[in-house]
Amino acid sequence: MSADSMQPQPPPDDRGAATAADAASLLLSNARLTDGRTVDVRLGGGRIEAVGTAGSLAAGGAARVDLAGYLLLPAPAEPHAHADTALTADAPGPVPYTTEEVQRRATEAALLQLGHGATALRAQVRIGDVHGLGPLEAVLQARRSLRGLADLTAVAVPRLLTGMAGADGLAMLRDALKMGAGVVGGCPDLDPDPAGYVEAVLELAAEHGCPVDLHTDGDDPARLARLAAMAGGLRPGVTIGPCAGLGRLPAEQARRAADQLAAAGVTVVCLPQGGCGATELRGTAPVRLLRAAGVRVAAGSGALRDMSNPVGRGDPLEAAYLLASLGGLPAGEAYGAVSAAARAAMGLAEVRVEAGFPAELLAVRGERLAGVLSLAYSRIVVHRGRVVARTSAVREYCDSAAALDLPRQTRPERPDSTGPGGPGAVRS
Repeated sequence: MSADSMQPQPPPDDRGAATAADAASLLLSNARLTDGRTVDVRLGGGRIEAVGTAGSLAAGGAARVDLAGYLLLPAPAEPHAHADTALTADAPGPVPYTTEEVQRRATEAALLQLGHGATALRAQVRIGDVHGLGPLEAVLQARRSLRGLADLTAVAVPRLLTGMAGADGLAMLRDALKMGAGVVGGCPDLDPDPAGYVEAVLELAAEHGCPVDLHTDGDDPARLARLAAMAGGLRPGVTIGPCAGLGRLPAEQARRAADQLAAAGVTVVCLPQGGCGATELRGTAPVRLLRAAGVRVAAGSGALRDMSNPVGRGDPLEAAYLLASLGGLPAGEAYGAVSAAARAAMGLAEVRVEAGFPAELLAVRGERLAGVLSLAYSRIVVHRGRVVARTSAVREYCDSAAALDLPRQTRPERPDSTGPGGPGAVRS
């Protein structure tokens, strides 16, 4: 039997409180790294100040967290979430899209993903139609309430951008950027003129100097070729996903498309757990083919318990596990897709467990990365140099002749208890 608990610290009231938290010092002791070393890591000012052998760094006035038994990793990031539709699968009737409801769902979803380890999230938010800019305003309010806990960036996703109807969408997209959306997004596959849609998005992004994040299934080689040709050289950069359709193309067409995306510097964000609301078909992008062509491939979670996937978990380590288990990637490369590659796709600073790098860290109980991806139960999340979430798991077994000689702890006997946790129970 297992029990999980996530206890994020309350968000600060203002930016000044977050700055004060960044300045606090913290010592992470006895942490295991992926290269096998056991180290102490001192954090301060939101960055890693020093890394030394276990016991070599004095705590001084810093708080101390003992990470014995934990593997310390750069924190993952979530490059493809759906904040406005998250946690709607069990709605008894029509899904409410009031500002209050969307803000509540977006905040709850972000905290759930933070508990999994994602200290930065990029959230796709639909704009236009009957809801206008309301969902975006709600997600931006959620972003403010999460300050100091996690960094949330909103992607404005209009439905149409070409023709008569597209004029309204383009005007709304401009308004979304003025409100605080940090990324221009959209789904060109759903527009009558996909190439015109992409052109409009890229022009607006170049005008405002912001990144682009487009939904596409990637099943049309000619359309992908046009997208790559238009996107080449755009800075800060272009991300597309989930591109599951690339895996359904003939091998030669898929390889050609991958080469074109690599030449254009386009990043692909795949969704190992399946599709999301903007793409009806399941499956995932051909990750190994893309990587072999030189395409930067990140991995996201996509739908989180909404109508397109009522069982989504929003867990970056699950995405990495699926890349390793189903995609055949080595554990290190699979984790890199949800950490280093995801952060790069989102325009975030690189994180390493080395002095001088941002203190965005995830500690997971376990000794090696492959084991952590398989059984990632207990986690400690560090954002801007402080612990912002803890998840702990306890597993108990009744005493039995079948018990193996494994490390375990016998709990004190309680005469009034006969179930797990009573006489002879063990913990692992």
